Parts: sequence; structure tokens; C-alpha cells
Amino acid sequence: MKPGARVAAAIEILDAIADGQAAEQALSRWARASRFAGSKDRAAVRDHVFDVLRHWRSDAARGGAQTGRARMIGRLRAQEIDPDKVFDGQGHAPAPLSDTERAMGEAPSTRGEAWDLPDWLAPVFEESLGAAAEETALALTGRAPVTLRINTATSAPDAVRSELLQDDIEVVANPRADTALTVVEGARRVRNSSAYREGRIEIQDAASQAAVLGLGRVGRALDLCAGGGGKALALAAQGWSVTASDIDAKRMKDLPARAERGQHEIEICPADQVETVAPFDLVFVDAPCSGSGTWRRTPEAKWALTSERLAELVRIQREVVAKAARLVAPGGTLVYATCSVFDCENSDQVQWFVGQNSSFDMCSETSWPVDGWGDGFYRALLTHAG
Repeated sequence: MKPGARVAAAIEILDAIADGQAAEQALSRWARASRFAGSKDRAAVRDHVFDVLRHWRSDAARGGAQTGRARMIGRLRAQEIDPDKVFDGQGHAPAPLSDTERAMGEAPSTRGEAWDLPDWLAPVFEESLGAAAEETALALTGRAPVTLRINTATSAPDAVRSELLQDDIEVVANPRADTALTVVEGARRVRNSSAYREGRIEIQDAASQAAVLGLGRVGRALDLCAGGGGKALALAAQGWSVTASDIDAKRMKDLPARAERGQHEIEICPADQVETVAPFDLVFVDAPCSGSGTWRRTPEAKWALTSERLAELVRIQREVVAKAARLVAPGGTLVYATCSVFDCENSDQVQWFVGQNSSFDMCSETSWPVDGWGDGFYRALLTHAG
């Protein structure tokens, strides 16, 4: 596919998303109907689509309308690419721009447009992040880094780096965690690399890796909201005896295979039975949240979030952490974590919890920003005085 044809495909997919299809569903449907498209073509189209999703409002402003075509015009303008050179009607490229389209569009003027946020969210960013609000919002419009976690239970960092280089994957050390490597070349080759296939590395954001470090002497650990199990695997690599649980067991369906690949033993426990295997020395709660620190990876979530849903998440978080507290052994540690940058989901929740639970003491709070090294993330450590 030529560049123009890739843009035309992206426009088609963006219109499907605007009509209500999920991005991954729209991309998959296009791919099934476009068998002629090679892997590089599919990757390029995907990049176009997600770049526009991250800039949904600002691209519409620059393109002068809210159609996939206008947003793609806006994206090219933001990249200082002349749309007339892409929209030339040649082959499968989009039809040439009309005089009206050339005259339409302007620089984002409102704060919501400039920050690529729903209008109601801009004040939430300011309340939580202060002077860093704009920087964080704009960081969420970029592409997220691809970061690997070294399975230190089986592998030495230098050996892993050398092995990755043999597969044409170049990495650099990530300052957020000793186990973290950020991919600077060859990210799309990671899943086919020998290091990945044989469990010497996992794909995991550096802040998520940092959040499971420095949690004290190893013992029995519960990953209460395990999801795909990334933190359960990271805890197991450190020597913890790990039990994983999630209210939606389907989220953990790949965890047994991942654990086997990494040579870990992780027990899966149904959510309604977790109290029967308590208490634990460590209970890690990666609570359901807005995911605002990860919106580079899931930009649709930014546009789908409502104030009502955020309030519901705050209520759910309180229920989850209250349940988790009952599972911590005296002298044990409760970790409350989110991939959110909002105070209402982070420090406010911990303050509420400590106010309700006098047997728990706050040890530390850490927030990681959205930047070139990783996602936005929050972690609080609390000890159960018993």
C-alpha cells in the first residue's frame, strides 16, 4: 500500500469508530476485509488511527470537521505534512481536497481542544496535577514507550540485553526500575524473540514494575485485582509465593501459560473464595480506575469517561480496598495502586481509608508521571499494625 492508501484506510476506520465501533474491532474488520495489506501496512494504518484517537479534538479543529477525513487532514497538518501531497486521488489515495477543505480548520482554541481532553476533565487535571496539568495532558497525546521486564528469577540483565540484540531489538536501561528495559528499536519484533518466547522477558510498563519493588521481606502475596497478571508474575520473580484473583476470572485466562513460560508457580483463586486462603503477608490492590495514566495506550477510554463513571469508580475502589484490608495478616502490608493521575482515585482514597481503619498506618506514597519512561501510576504502602 502507498502512503495515500494507508491514510484512506485510516479514514474508513476512524469513521467506523465515530459511529460507535471499538477501535480494535474496527481495525480487525478492516484487516479481514483487506487481505492484500501486509504487516507493515497494517502497522502503519494502526499508527494513523491511534495517533488521531489521541488527538481526537485537536485534529478535528485543525481539519475543520469531525469526520475521519477531516481529522486525518488535521493530523497531517499537525505533523507539518501538506495534505494535498497525500490527498491526491491517485490509486487508492483519498480524493483531492476541495477549496472549502483547504480553507477550513484552525489551531485548537479552547483548553479542551489544546489539551485533547473532554471539557469537564480539564479542571480535574488542574486540581490533581497543578502546574503539571498541561504537560501531563499533552504527554498523553504521544505514543507510549515499549518496556520490558527482565525475569530476574531466570535471567541476568546483561545476558538478556545481548540476546535481544541478536534478534535486532535494541534496549536501554529504564531508570524507574532495575528490571526495566525500554525498547528503542525493534519493538514489533519483541513477541517473536527467543527471550520473550522462553520467558526471560515480559512486556510491562516501568511504573508497574517499580510498584512491586521494595515491598519488604518476601512471603505470601495476593494480587487481588490481578487482571492479566503482570504484577503477580513480577512478584513471583522476586520470590513471593503468589495467589492471583480477579472478580472477572476471564481476565486471568492467559496467566497460567505466562507463569509456566516464566517458570513461576502462581495459584489462581476465585474471587468468592479468597477469604478462605487469607491472611497474606502482602495484599496488592491494583484497583479498577479511570486508567488516566495510560491513555496513550487506550485513548478511547479518555473520550468514554464521564463524571458519573469516575464517581462510580471511586465508590468501587473504596469497596475493594476495604475488602483487601481484611485479607492482610497482622504486621503485613497493603498496597493500594492505580494507573490514574487523579487525586480522587489516589491520595484522597488513601486518606479516606486510613481515616476508616485505625489499624493501618501509611508508610509511603509514590506517584510516577506520564513521560518518556512510562505511564502515570500511583502507589501507597500501608502496614497492618494488628
